[in-house]
Parts: sequence; structure tokens; C-alpha cells
Amino acid sequence: MSYLEKIKKDGRQANPFFCLTGIDIVNAEAGKAVLTMPVRPDMHNGVGWLQGGMLVAIADEAMALALYPLLEKDEGIATIAESTSFIKGIRKGTILAEAQVIKKGRRVAFMEAVVWADDGEKTLLSRTTASFAITAAK
Repeated sequence: MSYLEKIKKDGRQANPFFCLTGIDIVNAEAGKAVLTMPVRPDMHNGVGWLQGGMLVAIADEAMALALYPLLEKDEGIATIAESTSFIKGIRKGTILAEAQVIKKGRRVAFMEAVVWADDGEKTLLSRTTASFAITAAK
């Protein structure tokens, strides 16, 4: 069973990191994905903000889920470059990552994700761009 099939069947349970962080899949379709994650105190840095790596992690996971439906059965992916701009911090609540495929080539896919505070106003927290290698599935 492919990762995408596991995600469709088992949701969060298909990914141990999702279980650890509380990430939920709102939507995952060809070229787009949306994930949410609660901000918990054990995810804070030493001064009480959500640790920036958590914003990068949910963005990376959302981008992967946006790309998976576009792959052939014998293909996999690996992140090869990623850059994040941190725009605003958050201490509590829920964050929402929206990802999209910008361009998928035969060997590399270019991706983009934004992470928002799910606060009714969709306050922008970070913007990530990434390149994913298209690999042979293992």
C-alpha cells in the first residue's frame, strides 16, 4: 500500500509525526493540501513562542501531501532544498498550512506553502518554498 493510500485509509495514524504533533489532514488532492496543528506548550521555544521548526515541519508535510497525488506508482519524493521566511510568532491556538505545487517536472518539483494562525483572521505566520526530488519508490 502506498503512503497516499495509507493516508486516505488511516488519516493521521499513517504518519507517526502527525500523531506526535497532532497534525490533522483537512484536504489532500492533486497539487494542493491543507493541514492543521494545535500549538501546545511543549512545542514552545525557551521564550514561549512556537518553535520555528514546527512551522517548517507542517509546511514540508503539506507540500509533500500536495505532491504525492501527482506521482506515478513507482515514484517517491525527497525534500532537497527549503527556505522559510518567518513573519509572525504564535503562542497558542491552531496553525493551518496551505501548500501547492508550483511546477512538477520529471525529476524535480517546486512547491510553496504558507502557514496561518487559524484565528478567524488568518494571520500569516510563515512562507516556505521548496524543491523536491522525484525518486524511484522504495
